[in-house]
Amino acid sequence: MVIFYSIENDRRTEVKIKRSTFICSLRYVDSISDAKEFISYISSEHKTATHNCWAYIVGDNGEISHSSDNGEPAGTAGKPMLNALQANSMTNIAAVVTRYYGGVKLGVRGLIDAYNQAVVSAIELSELKKIVKVKKYRIDLPYSFNDALIYHLNNFDAKITDTRYFDKISHDVEINRDTIHEVETLLTQYQNSGKLKFETQS
Repeated sequence: MVIFYSIENDRRTEVKIKRSTFICSLRYVDSISDAKEFISYISSEHKTATHNCWAYIVGDNGEISHSSDNGEPAGTAGKPMLNALQANSMTNIAAVVTRYYGGVKLGVRGLIDAYNQAVVSAIELSELKKIVKVKKYRIDLPYSFNDALIYHLNNFDAKITDTRYFDKISHDVEINRDTIHEVETLLTQYQNSGKLKFETQS
C-alpha cells in the first residue's frame, strides 16, 4: 500500500536566492476547484510579483496533477515544484511560489533548484499528515456478541467513533479502505447468521 501525505494548516516560507525572493504558500485542497481558488487567491495577494508559479496534486492516489511556469522558461518552475510534492508522496495539496525578481538572472538550472527548494522549505516546516481514507458503518448487535465483535474489529485496526446503549448496542465504526473487503465479508457472515446488523454510512 502506498501511503500519501498532506498538511493540516496553511504554510508559508520565504527563500532569498541571488537577490530574488521566493515565497512558497501551501494549502490542503480537496479538489481541482479548491486548488484553482487557492492559486487565484495567492496570485491576487501578490499581483505585483514577477511570477506566481504553481503546482497541485489531488485524488486518493495522487492521480491528478497540474503545474504552471507562469512565464518562467518552460520546465523551470511548475515541474520542479510538482517534483518536490511527489517526492514527499503528497496529494490533496496546492503550492504557489511567488517570485520577486532581484535583478540577477539565475539561469535554467538555478531556476529549477530555486523553485524546488522553495517548496521543500515549506514542506519541511513541520511533519506531514498521513492521509487515511476510511469507510463508515453503523453496526447494531446484542450485548452478548459485543466483545467478540470488538476483538475482530481491532484486528482490522477499525475505529469506533460513537456507541449508543439501548436494548442493543449500536456502534459507529470507521474502517481503513484498504481492509474494506475483508471487513464487509466478515460483517456479512455475521449478519447472515443473525449475530448483528450493519449498514454503510459513507
